[in-house]
Amino acid sequence: MDDKLKLQLDGLIEKYAELLLGSSDPKHVEMVKTYALYSFIAKSMPPLVKHWNEEYPDAKEAMKNLVYEIKKLNEKHRNEQK
Repeated sequence: MDDKLKLQLDGLIEKYAELLLGSSDPKHVEMVKTYALYSFIAKSMPPLVKHWNEEYPDAKEAMKNLVYEIKKLNEKHRNEQK
């Protein structure tokens, strides 16, 4: 991947994190990257994610916690905008 595309994709993820969570803090950007990648794989190859979840139950639990935290931050951000 060329540097220009990488910078543009990084900018896209940062903006997505900002719109979703109200912050483009590096920690939040990493959370959103992980969430977006996992969600995409889960939708496009469910058997792979099922296998991964069975193979790494601790990681499955960590992903559930990450999704919960993103949901909580998103709700907080939406409520602050009202």
